[in-house]
Amino acid sequence: MDILTVLATTPWLYITAAVLLGLCVGSFLNVVIHRMPKIMETRWRAECAELNNEEPPKTERYNLVVPRSRCPACGHKIGALENVPILSYVALGGKCAACGARISIRYPIIEALTGAMSGYIAWHFGFTLAAGAALVFTWMMIALAFIDLDTFYLPDDLTLPLLWIGLLFSLWGGFTDLPSAVIGAVAGYVSLWLVFWAFKFATGKEGMGYGDFKLLAAIGGWLGWKMLPLVILLSSFVGAIVGILLIVLARRGRNVPIPFGPYLAVAGLIALFHGEALNRQYLDLF
Repeated sequence: MDILTVLATTPWLYITAAVLLGLCVGSFLNVVIHRMPKIMETRWRAECAELNNEEPPKTERYNLVVPRSRCPACGHKIGALENVPILSYVALGGKCAACGARISIRYPIIEALTGAMSGYIAWHFGFTLAAGAALVFTWMMIALAFIDLDTFYLPDDLTLPLLWIGLLFSLWGGFTDLPSAVIGAVAGYVSLWLVFWAFKFATGKEGMGYGDFKLLAAIGGWLGWKMLPLVILLSSFVGAIVGILLIVLARRGRNVPIPFGPYLAVAGLIALFHGEALNRQYLDLF
């Protein structure tokens, strides 16, 4: 009996394997969230230098694999035993093994979140192709949400592949059919594009970035156009609640920008798991 048959016929083992895989992916997502903005900045600097007919600044090789992760305080290279998801953080007491500098609690939180979401996907979708696709969608959403929280950017290197993967998955009858996916991608982009220009025309300010258009287009490409009203409604509602709480509890000024990408990501995940049920309940009201 091969491993796939065992996983398919043993739900608890399948879910456990999904959680463990999610923890490992969550550790890698921490690298993506930290390094992707730096990679983008390096690329922009090189492009600016090229436009100015200047020599691009020389930097060490830096991507998602090289160099090895290291402590930002002392430069200590993180060994394999120091990089075990969650367990290493607990064993080290949340500190660097070399210099004792504090390690952000966000690292194990992202690992735990990714592991928990992966286990939930395995339970919700079962041992199916849809589960594999949902894992990819969810992992990308987590990475994009935290990058946007840190930088107010949603990298094309993530949003565009997410869009194309969603459209390709729809070829095999994914979460929606291909015509609905194509219309969803177009409608997702255009809807926020129109909101952007309406807001800019009315206030003279930019209310969101082009990355938000592409993220909603990707969500539309995965889930179809029928989910877009729900996603927009949920993201706006969650964003409004969080914004009010930040103003009231954290005394954050009303003019301080708030990234919209995390709310789109949360709404997209809710629509992935419960979109059809929520749409039915909404339509039943009328």
